[in-house]
Amino acid sequence: MVIMFSVTIGSIIVVVIQSANSNQSNMLILQESCTDTSGSYVVYAPVDVVAMNVVLNGGDPDYVALLPSGFAILPDGPPGMAPHGEGAALEAGGGSLLTVAFQILVDSVPTAKLSLGSVATVNSLIACTVERIKAAVCAEGNPQ
Repeated sequence: MVIMFSVTIGSIIVVVIQSANSNQSNMLILQESCTDTSGSYVVYAPVDVVAMNVVLNGGDPDYVALLPSGFAILPDGPPGMAPHGEGAALEAGGGSLLTVAFQILVDSVPTAKLSLGSVATVNSLIACTVERIKAAVCAEGNPQ
């Protein structure tokens, strides 16, 4: 069982993830998001609770692993203009450009080569993330 709750500090949201299994490390997710007429973005980074507590108690922040990831959604052309050759679904909104970025620590040795399994996992993560974002945007009544 995983328990999650969030706290907003300024424009940063801190999501606390606690596992019922005491063998698993509890994590915080720091998140910032913004939406305006020029587009939307979400940037987030998982942070170990123990490492964050060390920093909050005056410890060295250089030892906190911070690997931010996120996505941005930008308009693709002026509203009402569909890209040439696209279907009627885009004509109402003009479409969107989605950019997704992940920073993932696969191996702590900088010269290590990625395994095929690691590459497949990252490809799956990107594909799944893009599909979830697309589903969330389409669920809000926006065109695909």
